[in-house]
Order: sequence, then structure tokens, then C-alpha cells
Amino acid sequence: MDVRFTSAGDTAFNVEFGETVDRATNARVMALHARLKAAPPPGLVETVPTFRSLLVVYDPLASGRRDMQAAVETALAAATAAMAPGRLWRLPVCYAPDLGPDLVEVADALGLTAERVAALHGSSEYFVYMLGFMPGFGYMGDLVPELERPRRSEPRLRVPAGSVAIAGRLTTVYPWESPGGWHLIGRCPVLLYDAGRPDPILLAAGDRVRFDPVDRAGFDTIAAAVDSGQFDPGRLRTA
Repeated sequence: MDVRFTSAGDTAFNVEFGETVDRATNARVMALHARLKAAPPPGLVETVPTFRSLLVVYDPLASGRRDMQAAVETALAAATAAMAPGRLWRLPVCYAPDLGPDLVEVADALGLTAERVAALHGSSEYFVYMLGFMPGFGYMGDLVPELERPRRSEPRLRVPAGSVAIAGRLTTVYPWESPGGWHLIGRCPVLLYDAGRPDPILLAAGDRVRFDPVDRAGFDTIAAAVDSGQFDPGRLRTA
């Protein structure tokens, strides 16, 4: 697979691995990300992984594009895509229609029942390809083909925090209230972004996620514990 280096402003560049979105390509992105994090070259500010590329940001007072790219090329030659799996999270989700206002519409469009949509969505282990759009917003794949739907033709101006959504072959949980054009099929009572935590962002690229269905009473119980500061999100991490 050819690797391309493309400019991203005066102090950054992208390392691009092909044109496809799949786990093999993303594994190469994450391998380089891990290598540079473990042994950062002089002047490296940060690296940001995406579906199929790695953004490299550097300090122009400590390094130049030529030297930084050479360091990245050296790291690339030593990086291996055989990485250990990320953390596994089990996130509770309630698929009640009032918490997932698009659930019935999605089910009708797919010729399924709402219960079947919920069961299919909760049957898979998802891979966090990248974070983007806002802090804590994880792009998770790969949604089963039976649930594939294009994004809404008219995005909502306000999507409630915790909304569990699908679009294309991806699923996500909105970290806080924001606009959004994905289909809302449920809600997670756990905060995926909490500025009061030592590490505010719950998920990281390379993590895995399973959604555990809970009924409305279970949702309300967890939500109350979260609101009172009595819920430890670490208990959702199983590996």
C-alpha cells in the first residue's frame, strides 16, 4: 500500500494510507500513531488518527517539515500493524421510542420492527475508528448491513446528549447536545465527555464498544447516579 504525505497548513501534514475505510488500513494508522507517541521526534506536538490517515503537528521553532517527515518515515518503517486490541467498553442504551425518536422510522424504512432494529444494533462489537466532530464523538464501525441508512436529509438543530445514532455503516453516541444528522435510535445515560474527570473523554481511537440494552427504569437509575456524581464510568470497561 502506497503512503502519501500531504500538507495540512504551515505546521502539519497528513500521512495517508490508501483510500478505503477498513480495519486493516486503520491498524496501520494506529500503529504509526503508537510508534510516534512512544518515541516522539524532536518538535512533535501531537498526532491525530483518523479513518485512514494520521495528522502530524509539529513546532516550527523546533523542527521543519523536511526533518519531521524524515522522522515519520523512519517511524513508519519500524511500525507494525499487529497491535493489541484497545479497551472494551459496555455502554448501556435504552431503545425506548421517546429516547430514540427515529427508531420507528428507521424500522419502517428497513422493513423491520423496532425491536429487531434494537436487537441488531446491540448484537455487534463496534470498533472506534476515530474521534471527531466534537470531543468524545466516536466514529464506530462496523454496523451490520441490515441497518445501513444514509444520513437524514434534514439535520436536527438539537440532538440530546447521549443520543445513540446510526448513519451509513457507522454508529455513535453524541457526547453533548449539538446539531446532528444521524438517525437517533436510543440513548445512553453515561457521559462520554465530562470535563470533571481526570480524562474527560471516555473513548479513544482503537477501543471497542458493545451496547447493552437496558429498560427505562434501568436507564433512569443510571442517569440519576451520573447526575449525582455517584457513577464510575470505569465499571463499564471490561478489558
